[in-house]
Amino acid sequence: MLHMSVFSQSFSPCGRFLAAGNNYGEIAVFDNSLVVGGGDNNIHVMDLENGVFKGHSDYVHCVTVREREAEILSGGEDGAVRVWDSRTGQCVHSIEVYKYEVCARPQYGKWISCVTTDSDWMQLCGGGPSLSLWHLRSLSPTSIFNLSGCQRQSTFHQDLILTVGDGAFVSHCLLGGEVKTQIPCTPQSLNTLQLNNNSTEHRFQVLTVGGSSDRIDVFTNLSYRAFSLRF
Repeated sequence: MLHMSVFSQSFSPCGRFLAAGNNYGEIAVFDNSLVVGGGDNNIHVMDLENGVFKGHSDYVHCVTVREREAEILSGGEDGAVRVWDSRTGQCVHSIEVYKYEVCARPQYGKWISCVTTDSDWMQLCGGGPSLSLWHLRSLSPTSIFNLSGCQRQSTFHQDLILTVGDGAFVSHCLLGGEVKTQIPCTPQSLNTLQLNNNSTEHRFQVLTVGGSSDRIDVFTNLSYRAFSLRF
């Protein structure tokens, strides 16, 4: 088989199953959930009256739900982060992150690869803009993280931000902008990161990361890699 990369992964709502997709169009389910994605520039919301949210002018790379505020956030190849009212399907805010001097990195482009939220905070990372922490009410950046290359996915964990991208490591960052530590991984670059907070079978959290290899690294302790799954 030619070179394989893992581009996406997700835990099922029960926390028991992990699904992952690669560059061959294959989906693997590790002990049944299904994850699908598209590139038609639209946000598709299944089983809701307002099924398609239109506004991005290029590929949509990421979406996240801010349930308490009934909002959906999306980021795309066009460099925009859009905030949608999930009840009406209307875009209520649009942030062109690459136009902020503290975030812009023209040498990498302007695309947004990941948007995640935690209460009033939003975290962004992408091929162009630096990984940054934003306050959602003021829609302004509060922390910029000095990480080399493109960061492709990140998540909040307690008082940390965990992020992956160019480089064979998971970066642990403090909310104030400091890079605390970087934990080695098997793939030489990483595309996807998932933290399983919902497992009923384990008393600990499980972190999984995947990228430019056929292996998905599994962390049962965030300080080191425990083992790897393999396609």
